[in-house]
Amino acid sequence: MDDPAYRPSRRHADLGAAFFDPVAPARFPQTLLRYRNQPWAERVGLGGLSEAAWIAHFGRFEPLPGSFETPMALRYHGHQFRSYNPELGDGRGFLFAQLHDRMDGRLLDLGTKGSGTTPYSRGADGRLTLKGGVREVLATALLEAQGVYTSKSFSLIETGEDLVRGDEPSPARSAVLVRLSHGHIRIGSFQRFLALSEPDNIARLLDHTIENHRPELWRDGLEDRGVAFLEDVVLRVARMGAQWAAAGFVHGVLNSDNINVTGESFDYGPWRFLPYFDPDFTAAYFDETGLYSFGRQPEALFWNLCRLADCLLVLAPQARLEAALSRFGPALQEAFAQALFRRLGLAEAPRPETDRLVSAVWRFLGETRAPFERFFFDWYGGLASAERAQASPSAGHYTSEAFAPVRAALEPLAPVAGARLDHPYFAAAPCTLLIDEVEGLWAPIAAADDWSLFEAKLAEVARMAEACGTAPASA
Repeated sequence: MDDPAYRPSRRHADLGAAFFDPVAPARFPQTLLRYRNQPWAERVGLGGLSEAAWIAHFGRFEPLPGSFETPMALRYHGHQFRSYNPELGDGRGFLFAQLHDRMDGRLLDLGTKGSGTTPYSRGADGRLTLKGGVREVLATALLEAQGVYTSKSFSLIETGEDLVRGDEPSPARSAVLVRLSHGHIRIGSFQRFLALSEPDNIARLLDHTIENHRPELWRDGLEDRGVAFLEDVVLRVARMGAQWAAAGFVHGVLNSDNINVTGESFDYGPWRFLPYFDPDFTAAYFDETGLYSFGRQPEALFWNLCRLADCLLVLAPQARLEAALSRFGPALQEAFAQALFRRLGLAEAPRPETDRLVSAVWRFLGETRAPFERFFFDWYGGLASAERAQASPSAGHYTSEAFAPVRAALEPLAPVAGARLDHPYFAAAPCTLLIDEVEGLWAPIAAADDWSLFEAKLAEVARMAEACGTAPASA
C-alpha cells in the first residue's frame, strides 16, 4: 500500500481475548466482483488496488498490511424483539481490518457479511445471498445520498455457492459483503458483560470506545466517563432515528445488537422505504405486532438505550443515567428538524419558523398520503422550486387546502447556500427504492445476470448525492 491516505490500525485487538474469537474465512469456489465503492476506497487509501488485489483482500481475505493477521468474530448478546438472547455474536461475519478516514481521522472498521461460519453461527451456514448483498448496497447508497449517517457498502463479491433459504427461491446465489463502518461496538456488546457479571469488562469496553471513537468524552472519573458516554450515545442514536424519519426509512430489525454506539446506521436486512407517510408501515414480514414500524422506531431506539443504561449502572448512579436518557426526546426533535431542512435544501431558520415548517410538512404528508420522496424532490429549495413543483405529477396535492400551511411556512425560508437547484437530477424524477423497484432491479440479475439496471440505479443515486451535496468528499 503506497497511498499515504492508507492508515491501518489494529486497535480492537487491544481489548483482548474476552471480546472476540479468531476465525478463518470461508474458501469460496468463485470470487466475482460485483460492486466496488471507489469513492470511499479512495478516501481510506485503497482506491489504487487492482481488481485482483481487491478480490484477494475482500473475497479471499488476505490481510491488509498493518491490520489484523487473523479476522475476529466479535462477541455480543442482545434483545431480539425484546427477548434476550445470550447466544448471539458474529455468526456470518467478522472484523477483517481497521483503518482511518483520511478526511477526519475516524477509526473505521472493515467488517464482513457472509464470510463463513464462526462459533456463533448456531448451525447456520454463515453465508449471504447475492440478493441480500445487492439490497444492502442499494440501501446504504440511497441513505447516504439522503444525508443519513450510515455504514457504507464497500465491496460485494459473488462467491459461487448455492444456498437454501426459506424466504428466497432456492438455490440462491451467494455473495460476501464488506462494509465500511464507524465501529462495530453495539449496545449488545455491553449487554454481554452485564449478563456475565463482568463489570471490569464493561469498564474496559467503555474506555476503549471512548479512547478510539469518542476521545472528547474522556473524563478523569469512571462514573463521569460512563455518564458522558451514555449521553453521547443518546444524542447520536436520536439523530439516527430522526434521519431515518426524514428519509422515510424503516430499518426493520431494531434489536439491541443492531444499534451501534457511534450512532451510525448499519446492518440492513428487511429494510424498506415509505411509499407515503404511514406510521404503521413495517419492513419485516415477521414483525407481526409492528414493534419496529416506521412510527415506533423512536420508541424502539429509546428502549434499546435504556438497556445500555442498565449496563452502565455498575459504573454510575441511576439518577445521573436517567438524566442522560432524558435528552433523547428533545434531541430527536432537534435532529429531525435539521434532517428535514437538509432534505428540503433549506438554510437554517429561527426556531419558531423551523417548528412551523416541521409541523406543517408532517401534517400534510399524513393527511394527504402524497408520495413521500416526491414531496422532498419537488420542494427541494423551498419556494424557489415552485415552478418545478407545479409541473409535478403531485401538483394536485400542492393546490389543496392541506398544503396551504406548508406554503406559508416556506415563505420566509431560503435555499441553503450553494443549493444546486438547476442540477440535471431535478429535471427528471426523484430517486426512490420502493420494494417493487428493488425487486425489479433484482429480476434481470436473477434471470440473465444482467446488472445494467442495478448499475443505472447506483448512477442515479450518485446524481442525487451530487445534487444534494451529500456525495463523499473524495468523490
